[in-house]
Amino acid sequence: MSATGPGQPSHLARTPLSHVHERAGARMFEFAGWWMPVQYTGIVEEHRAVRERAGLFDLSHMGHLVVEGPDAAPALDALVTFDVGAQAVGQARYTVMCLPGGGIVDDLVVYREGPERFRLVVNAACREKDRAWVEQHLAGWQATLSDLTGDVALIAVQGPRAQELLMPLTRGLDLDALGFFRFAEAEVAGIRATVSRTGYTGEDGFELFVQATDAERLWDALMERGASVGAVPVGLGARDTLRLEARYPLYGHDIDETTTPLEAGLAWVVDFDKKDFIGRHALVQQREAGPLRRLVGFVLEERGVPREGYALLDPESGRKLGTVTSGTLSPTLQRGIGMGYVAAGAAEPGRLLGVDVRGRSLPARIVKGSFVPIRTRSRTGTRKRPDQATG
Repeated sequence: MSATGPGQPSHLARTPLSHVHERAGARMFEFAGWWMPVQYTGIVEEHRAVRERAGLFDLSHMGHLVVEGPDAAPALDALVTFDVGAQAVGQARYTVMCLPGGGIVDDLVVYREGPERFRLVVNAACREKDRAWVEQHLAGWQATLSDLTGDVALIAVQGPRAQELLMPLTRGLDLDALGFFRFAEAEVAGIRATVSRTGYTGEDGFELFVQATDAERLWDALMERGASVGAVPVGLGARDTLRLEARYPLYGHDIDETTTPLEAGLAWVVDFDKKDFIGRHALVQQREAGPLRRLVGFVLEERGVPREGYALLDPESGRKLGTVTSGTLSPTLQRGIGMGYVAAGAAEPGRLLGVDVRGRSLPARIVKGSFVPIRTRSRTGTRKRPDQATG
């Protein structure tokens, strides 16, 4: 991590690309203890570039934990909600770690890099607690934990022209044959990289893991090549609006230790056929009884912008049904969209809610699925929903 930059509070960590963002005139801010770009030319412009062409993201603030050893697979199997033993080398899986009561410790992606080696990419704000949680539960297993955060840079290339951007720079890997949530080693712009067909935008794209010392050279090569397809650098502001349009949850907002995967619409990541994992008993009980609340997505039917913390109301009685956990004005739909928890009996698609926007109850309709089409790509070229993103 490099030294403090202009205008940066001294307590914040810097990614290997922080100075590149500053040099490019990005507006910087504090995020999860890191000095990160929130935007370059503007959130809406960057958002639309990713939906229409391609965008580059610096995600080097994400936590990188490696679990390896003879017992790595069974040790992780006790921590996450999918069957780790069935995961193939070269496959990534989106999952959650739960508390005994079913609350979500974190959502993460697990990459199986070898028979006895797994990389866990975790949320930046959760890295320290995740590391402690995993380390605690490795006791008694022949497995070790390493924290590679700071040594690894992560650059995402997302959008319908992402493959077109990346392909001329890539050697040793057929990008067209790389399936969704699969990864492989390759050379990109002459730099050794792990190329993963994953992302958090709802678009096709890739995430590139490289050594921190190679990050700037790779970023510059991607930006130079990206000019030919209209790619732009993208800050965390547009990353948030993109993931919300795709209806991907954000830890600390839509999910946390007080919410379960069943309440959050993440039942598809829970393999109840597994004999045991932390939180299974509580989740089985909740499945049998039915969750008392559910995370819903909604679209405003009048002009307005829902924000986190706004009340969700019964439109007839005005009674509070829940709270907005994420909300924005969708750059794609030009309408207010959001997510929030409501009582299970009020969560059916098509139901009308009220959203308290500065003292006015604005009508909003609960919708099923993502707010915009998910355009991730399978190995055969067909589109997949996020709940099918297991291989």
